[in-house]
Amino acid sequence: MAPLQLEIEQRGRRIFELVDKHPESLFSKAGFYQRLMTLSMRDERFKTQLFRFVAVLPSLRRSSEIIEHLEQYFIDTNDGLHPLVGVGIRLARLFPWISAPVLRWNVSEMARQFIAGRNPHEVIATLRKRRAQKIGFTVDVLGEAVVSEAEADEHAAFYGDLLEKLTRETRDWTDPLEKNADLFPVVNLSVKISALYSQITPDAPAEAIAHVSTKLRPLLNHARDLGAFINIDMESYALKNTTLQLFKAILTEPEFKDWPHAGIVIQAYLRDSEADLLDLIEWGRTRGTRFAVRLVKGAYWDYETTKSGQNGSNPPVFLQKPQSDANFEKLTRVLFQNNSVVTPAFGSHNVRSIAHAQAVADELGIDRRRFEFHGMASPIKRALVEMGYRVREYCPIGELLPGMAYLVRRLLENTSNEGFLRAKFAENVPAKELLRDPKELIKPAAAEIADRAASKGSNHKNGASLHATAGDSFRNAPLVSFIYKDSQDKMQSALREARKRLGEKHPLFIGGEKIWTDNLTPSVNPAEPTEIVGYGTEAGIDEAEHAVKAARAAFETWRWTPFEERARLLERAADTLERRRYELSAVEVFEVGKPWSEADADIREAIDFCNFYAQQMRRLGRPKLTQQVPGEDSYHHYWPRGVAFVIAPWNFPIAILCGMASAGVVTGNAVIMKPSEQSIICGAMLMEVFEEAGVPPGVLNFLSGHGSVIGAHLVDHKDVDLIAFTGSREVGLKIWESAGITRPGQRELKRVICEMGGKNAMIVDADADLDETIMYSIYSAFGFQGQKCSALSRLILVEENYDRVMERLIPAAASLRIGNPEQPGIMVGPVIDEPAYRRILEYIEIGKKEATLAYQAKELPPHGYFIPPTIFTDVKPKMRVAREEIFGPVLSVLKVRDLDEALEVASGTDYALTGGFFSRSPDNIERVKARLEAGNVYINRSCTGAIVGRHPFGGFKMSGSGTKAGGEDYLLNFLVPRVVTENTSRHGFAPEQTPEYRDEFLWPKPEP
Repeated sequence: MAPLQLEIEQRGRRIFELVDKHPESLFSKAGFYQRLMTLSMRDERFKTQLFRFVAVLPSLRRSSEIIEHLEQYFIDTNDGLHPLVGVGIRLARLFPWISAPVLRWNVSEMARQFIAGRNPHEVIATLRKRRAQKIGFTVDVLGEAVVSEAEADEHAAFYGDLLEKLTRETRDWTDPLEKNADLFPVVNLSVKISALYSQITPDAPAEAIAHVSTKLRPLLNHARDLGAFINIDMESYALKNTTLQLFKAILTEPEFKDWPHAGIVIQAYLRDSEADLLDLIEWGRTRGTRFAVRLVKGAYWDYETTKSGQNGSNPPVFLQKPQSDANFEKLTRVLFQNNSVVTPAFGSHNVRSIAHAQAVADELGIDRRRFEFHGMASPIKRALVEMGYRVREYCPIGELLPGMAYLVRRLLENTSNEGFLRAKFAENVPAKELLRDPKELIKPAAAEIADRAASKGSNHKNGASLHATAGDSFRNAPLVSFIYKDSQDKMQSALREARKRLGEKHPLFIGGEKIWTDNLTPSVNPAEPTEIVGYGTEAGIDEAEHAVKAARAAFETWRWTPFEERARLLERAADTLERRRYELSAVEVFEVGKPWSEADADIREAIDFCNFYAQQMRRLGRPKLTQQVPGEDSYHHYWPRGVAFVIAPWNFPIAILCGMASAGVVTGNAVIMKPSEQSIICGAMLMEVFEEAGVPPGVLNFLSGHGSVIGAHLVDHKDVDLIAFTGSREVGLKIWESAGITRPGQRELKRVICEMGGKNAMIVDADADLDETIMYSIYSAFGFQGQKCSALSRLILVEENYDRVMERLIPAAASLRIGNPEQPGIMVGPVIDEPAYRRILEYIEIGKKEATLAYQAKELPPHGYFIPPTIFTDVKPKMRVAREEIFGPVLSVLKVRDLDEALEVASGTDYALTGGFFSRSPDNIERVKARLEAGNVYINRSCTGAIVGRHPFGGFKMSGSGTKAGGEDYLLNFLVPRVVTENTSRHGFAPEQTPEYRDEFLWPKPEP
């Protein structure tokens, strides 16, 4: 055995001996809580329900609500579980006036194990107890999810007040170990930068740093004057780079350059944590003053893996716990090797990690009083104090409701299947196993992949599981992560290059040829209307006729082209879109006013449409046997319809145009695509993408021009077989009506795919998580200026929650960043053009007469079509602002008695596109899923941002014809089904087996 491993085992056994001298359960409170925690570790389903119940309980105000939620969370998990749960539910039904307070008291007692107090007075009492045990403290303020600058200001003021009170109450305290006390001030406060700025985004680090510094700088000055220590916490990965940059920037300023009592956190579960630590150390050497690093494993593993899975990106964290443990040990050595620059602190429950730190410190001759251990279970803390080590405890402060996220993270940590605390204190795993080298426990890559696949099973109500669809194997393209400076730099570079090309002219593209006319249509930048983004060649009737003839001629060849070849064309287009991603995003920023992340999401959606429809065509392209019948083959297969005319909107200028056009092309149709007049340049660039991908002449034709001229002509054209439209209700209904008329010489009944508008509602239940409600409602209503057909237009509040929601909603809206989306981090930019600008202002005037203007932004950029985010209250369902689509940053708030009325109001318009619901009541969630009239229903999230394959998108009623873009049945709209039957018996003899699929039918081929 290696000497270091031998030393680690000896130290680990010593810690265990001291722990065992004072045995204590993982859950120190006896009775109800301890038994529930034991149950939770036996059953993951029960644990999930328990922790969800714990999270919602503080927001429930009536005994009846508590009992209802108790039943909803646990009634269908009773079978096979400990009788404690069933008995508890039955007693709760009988005596709700007793049971509800008891439940609330139990959760409060549970929280007190992790939360030091609700206010400074309670925290000081806890700190005195820890001082008697020779344990230091770091105070952490809970409720860091701020949704407005008003809340951020309150946090900043509370931090300052807390520093003052802690210093005053501990002025006579001395360091428990005395030696090296100058490195470790008694007062230690942890600060989260997200609590100091509500509009912080990873794509705008410079703006965030400038803003947060104005609040952090006075706090650091105050701490320095009081002799206190400030630690900058790490949160989710999205803010990691900004936090590191802020820390280095502010501590390099002259007033803090010589101050050693500031620290930062490094999370060992991050793959790039070693590079971050080495960079910090190099910066520290240049700065010339010591600073502190608190090394932890990391508390957001579930969040990071879930978020990266949703975004289609690689998780930033190690996927195996032993990998994080091994990295923790590697970084421990790095910290000790740089002890002259860094004051280390180690936060881990794992005795192996602690023993390793002790052994490495001794190996390198570092005094045990020159570093700290943070956190840990109580028995381990007491053991380390007895061994003469410096120990500091996390002391969260805050009310129970804001502290629930922290409490649930701690519960997850304590009951994790792979967690040290569970292994030691609940499962009694032998010490020798707990002290093994984590590198020995890391599984090979193949085993890791298998484990990840096995863990993706999903349990649903009553044990049922949802079946995967045909598109389940499809994987979305990852979003660009503007967390990284490289991505930020690429976007800035793309914007500079796009600016150089402003004013370029773009031709039509018909039959494989570029066509120019005498008329050019300018496309302007809505943020700077005097700026011409480019010019599109304007098509007239002659060009429209030319396009129809070219498409009809190309169709006769393209329809017989093997579906595999058509699918590969789309995949080549997807590759080109990916390669030109930043360039295309930059053009969207200029032409339609999309913020960075919105523009990138649009290009990502176009990529996904191409890849998804290619996959779906491979599924649909092979003729399929209808039944196994002796002596007969009957195959079902599809033919393309003919010439498809695609009419796209400006708000998703590349994604929607690409989605409809690629669906037509891959199914064997010939396509004429027409972009909106406001997004001609984006349309022209998409044509370039398909041209580069090798689309044959005439298969895809590009026309730009006025819808009233060429659009109307082609909708009525006898040789146009299919119309795919996304846009306004007014135009959509005209197309629907006109397409129903059969013209002389028309060969087909026209198929119309018609996607129109919405008047989307989100309902907020009495028990909703208000942090999520405000954050998602604000984004859904005002992101991209409310110019999404899925945007939130009506916020429906159950009256019990009305005041609490409005108290936070208005300040959150007032905190939004409004400006030119060319700058990073902007949420609200300009509306698309002057007619839209004037129309939205007219609706705002209507709202002022009908309802109450609760909020309207005051400060807007001096140029451009900027509409102030606006909120109306006292809105009634029959008012125009509650019924008509506004398509701008205007939100109507309606108050209702209960969920029944909320559903009636939400479904009481002409539209049925998207809808949402915020609730933590399982029964109410199921009711909304079943009853809300919307094509896409979103629970506890934004009602915008549909993702191809995952959220097939489209509505009904006056929102559309019921089709689902990005869904597995969408391509069927572009196809005609056929069945071919052959009698295969000959004089009583028939083949024994018929294949389920036929690779191809040898249909007559066109003449070369």
